[in-house]
Amino acid sequence: MATVPFLLLIEDDDAIRTALELSLSRQGHRVATAASGEDGLLLLKEQRPDLVVLDVMLPGIDGFEVCRRIRRTDQLPIILLTARSDDIDVVVGLESGADDYVVKPVQGRVLDARIRAVLRRGERESTDSATFGSLVIDRAAMTVTKNGLDLQLTPTELRLLLELSRRPGQALSRQQLLRLVWEHDYLGDSRLVDACVQRLRAKVEDVPSSPTLIRTVRGVGYRLDVPA
Repeated sequence: MATVPFLLLIEDDDAIRTALELSLSRQGHRVATAASGEDGLLLLKEQRPDLVVLDVMLPGIDGFEVCRRIRRTDQLPIILLTARSDDIDVVVGLESGADDYVVKPVQGRVLDARIRAVLRRGERESTDSATFGSLVIDRAAMTVTKNGLDLQLTPTELRLLLELSRRPGQALSRQQLLRLVWEHDYLGDSRLVDACVQRLRAKVEDVPSSPTLIRTVRGVGYRLDVPA
């Protein structure tokens, strides 16, 4: 029997929280809720959700700070709820460690699709592995090590690295990566890709500001280089 995804929804608006909890429950999820960032962080200490749905505008500790605090100790997936797709909130949220974002008002089935796409990023793959200098990617175990030490990657960061490593030396456009990693089949938001690349570089590169593995291809996107 398939495991029922367990979600933590942190949303201060009572009507929105209740509506999303009901909708996501009908979509087959177990849902715990919190009305503030403080309560959400307390729940995280008591329970282990598969994913957090996090509103940006919260009383007290806002969604950005909640996201940062989660990322200090945990790599579980985070989806932001934000009021405007063109707001600086999106950029700040992604840089804080969020995996994806959904613009309010959001339909439950749309949020459900995003949730399931994020959760699929952590599924096991083929049994091969790949080595790029000191970086070793084990696809069967879904782990990455650098200089023999385990790297703590979010499911989205791991999926991005896996997709780049399948085509070493080949440039992939941001739109290709949006489709392969985020499963966005429309002309989506390249900020998702750029922010995730920035976070991934901070973990896999010796000098993130001068990357030698994940290279920017101007006007196109990114490629993973094989070290000489």
